[in-house]
Amino acid sequence: MNEENIDIVGFLKLVIDALNASGVEYLIGGAIAAWGWGEPRATQDIDLVIDLSVEAVPRLSAELGKRAMLVPAGVILDNLIESRADLPINAIHQYSGLKADLYPIREGDLLRQEAFARRVKIDFGPEIGIVTVHSPEDLILYKLIYFNISHQPKHTRDIGAILKSRQGQLDFAYIDRWVQQLGLAGVWQDLLSAA
Repeated sequence: MNEENIDIVGFLKLVIDALNASGVEYLIGGAIAAWGWGEPRATQDIDLVIDLSVEAVPRLSAELGKRAMLVPAGVILDNLIESRADLPINAIHQYSGLKADLYPIREGDLLRQEAFARRVKIDFGPEIGIVTVHSPEDLILYKLIYFNISHQPKHTRDIGAILKSRQGQLDFAYIDRWVQQLGLAGVWQDLLSAA
């Protein structure tokens, strides 16, 4: 594949290969995860949650570098150790400009920790293969969080598609518990009423 003409599927494969080669467990979130639970939509970036130890940082940096994503180990360490904010490690493909946002699991982030424990394997077909993604419930929760921040309709469209495709198969008690804890019960009820 010509690296200058890489598409989002090829880029996803590169990122997953780098994570697997460096021994870093992950889950895919965002629009890519919605492919498995709702309906596909275009996106220009990839959101992943990673379980990254300090020992794995040099391996991850090297594996990303082999795939034209130059993320120095020091930058990763700064994010992992120093950052108190929920900021991702940005891995930008130097030829295509496509970006992967890698969110490390942080101490005290109970939602992300629980979501990681609940991740699900999905077969995305021969081009990508079997990958781990957010459960549909956790993807709904993160879409609610980001909708509440940005008010971008793409998040509510994704939630609507998940609700439609997973009708009768969602753990609403789990979602309700978290929307209460996150202070999003009103947003969630408005969305359910509209759906």
